[in-house]
Amino acid sequence: MRILRRSAFVLLVLGLAGASAAQSTPPAEAVRRVERLVATIAQEAAMLCPLSDPGDQGALDRCRVALFKDSYFKRSLARIVLWGRPSPVAGARLKDTNLTQFGAEVLSGLYLPMFMFNGRYQVTYDTTEARYRARLEGVFRNNLIPGQYPYPFWHDAKKWSDYQRANGITLWIDPYTSKIVVGQFSRQEGADPRLNTASRVPPAFDGKWMWVDDKGEPQPKPALFVGLFRADNPYLDQLQTTYKDLALDMRNGTCNTCHVPDNPDKMKRLVLLQTPAHAAAEISRVMAAVGSNRMPRDELGLEKELDAATKAVLLKYGAAFESTVKAAYAWERGD
Repeated sequence: MRILRRSAFVLLVLGLAGASAAQSTPPAEAVRRVERLVATIAQEAAMLCPLSDPGDQGALDRCRVALFKDSYFKRSLARIVLWGRPSPVAGARLKDTNLTQFGAEVLSGLYLPMFMFNGRYQVTYDTTEARYRARLEGVFRNNLIPGQYPYPFWHDAKKWSDYQRANGITLWIDPYTSKIVVGQFSRQEGADPRLNTASRVPPAFDGKWMWVDDKGEPQPKPALFVGLFRADNPYLDQLQTTYKDLALDMRNGTCNTCHVPDNPDKMKRLVLLQTPAHAAAEISRVMAAVGSNRMPRDELGLEKELDAATKAVLLKYGAAFESTVKAAYAWERGD
């Protein structure tokens, strides 16, 4: 179902048109272009990831593959997208909200498939943020086996509750590029009543972001590219081994004390490196940061210089992982 109050939207635009140059609204053609964009995304999301049982593994697999490969949704994401929840502070701006930075492939392959969609949406233009705000109604898959989530969302009880209570995703769209630059999951009133699931109590968090299950299989699966890359991708094993080498040295360089989901330093723009898939999307930026001594930070939050030996090893294993990531993606594309 398409929900778009065009008249209310136009009145809002007209009413705020003269507020200030910084809050000027886009022209009508630009508005129509974004409306078409969001309508297409909502329709595709409902087709690829329709409402189903929140524990349906087959539905998740189909959704994940479709969104990750070459979906319109994925192509509408900016190269770097911020993801998370709205700020608990009423009226807080996006710039003041703690969010996690993801590459488009991570968001489309690991996080967006955690939701199912009904095709309903709304679009407005936010003059304060100077961005379009699109709301896609959807519901979180809260009854999957633990290894199907990108990491244990239940490490924080509030985060898990917010995920499973969410009934939609808000997408913030840049008016100049028409790309999605921020995504936030939340609960809002007035949504489709079908977007409610029975609350699930997750397993206790044991402090491990990655683990081995009782069958000896490493988990979580999507963080190891399962369901993202084809099973016959010749670089899958090499991705894991080069990441392990890098992860050991990131630990020596104190990277793992900051770039993990519980965000101990409360960074406003968190970068996750705790699994191969997360690190793969960030490795080029990590290499640039290490090479220019822009990480890690000391106890006062100031950037400190890595010792020469640690830096050399990080650059060595980082380069090996980065080249393997590029080769794996090139193979998937058929290059």
